[in-house]
Amino acid sequence: MNFYACIIGSEILNGRRVDKHFEFLKNELQKYGHVLFAAFIIKDDVELIKSIYRLIKEDKNSVMFSFGGIGATPDDLTREIAAEIFTNKPLQRHKEFKQDIIDRFKEEAYPHRIFMADLPQNSKLLFNPINNMSGFSLEDRYFFTPGFPQMSHPMISTVIKELFSHSIKKYRFTLLAQTSENTLIEVMKVVPREIELSSLPILGEGGASVEISLSYEDEDYVKSYFNLFIKHLKKLGIKYNLI
Repeated sequence: MNFYACIIGSEILNGRRVDKHFEFLKNELQKYGHVLFAAFIIKDDVELIKSIYRLIKEDKNSVMFSFGGIGATPDDLTREIAAEIFTNKPLQRHKEFKQDIIDRFKEEAYPHRIFMADLPQNSKLLFNPINNMSGFSLEDRYFFTPGFPQMSHPMISTVIKELFSHSIKKYRFTLLAQTSENTLIEVMKVVPREIELSSLPILGEGGASVEISLSYEDEDYVKSYFNLFIKHLKKLGIKYNLI
C-alpha cells in the first residue's frame, strides 16, 4: 500500500495556521510498520485539488487521508471534488448524516449546515467524537476528514487500527562512513529498487561523511547488500561505524 496525505488549507501555506496533520499521520502509520509514500499541503483551489486527487487515484495501491474542506462554507470544496474524481457521480444527501445534523443544530441546520450531508455516493461515515459531524470514506481507501486535528485525528487513528493494523516488520542496517557519497555511488547502483536506500551526506569540521541506511522486510536479503558497502569501505581503507 502507498499511503498519501493530502492536507488542504490556504491558511497553512500563508502562515495563519501551523500544520499538525503530517507529523500525526506519520507517527500513527509507523505504529504498524507503515510509512508515508507522499504528502501534499495545498491551497483551497479547485483545479489543484482535482489534480492531486487524480494523481492519487491513478496509483492502484493508493490509500489517501485527506484533511480539510468538508464543511458548509463556500471555501469547502472537498466533498464535491471527491464525488467528481472518485465516483464520477453527483453528490447525494446521506440520510444518516442529515439526521445527525438536524439532531444537533435543530432549526439552525437549515439553510447552510445541512449541505455537509451531501456526500459522494456510497460514502461511509467516519465517526467524529467531538460533535458527531462525520468525515467520510470511499472504497475503504480514500478517507476525508475535517481540518480540525481534534476531530480528524481520532477518526484516522480508528481507521488505521481497524483497516491497516497488520504490522509489516522491516529490518534496517545503518553505518556512518568517513567519506563522501561519491565514493559509494557504484555500490548504491547495485542495490535493488525494492530495498529502501538512504544516503545522507554530512558536512562537519572533520570533513565529509555519509550515513548509509538500507531497509527491507527480508533480513538476510537486505543484509547481503548492506555488507557490500562494508566490503567496499574495507577495501578502500575508509573508517566507518555501525549505527
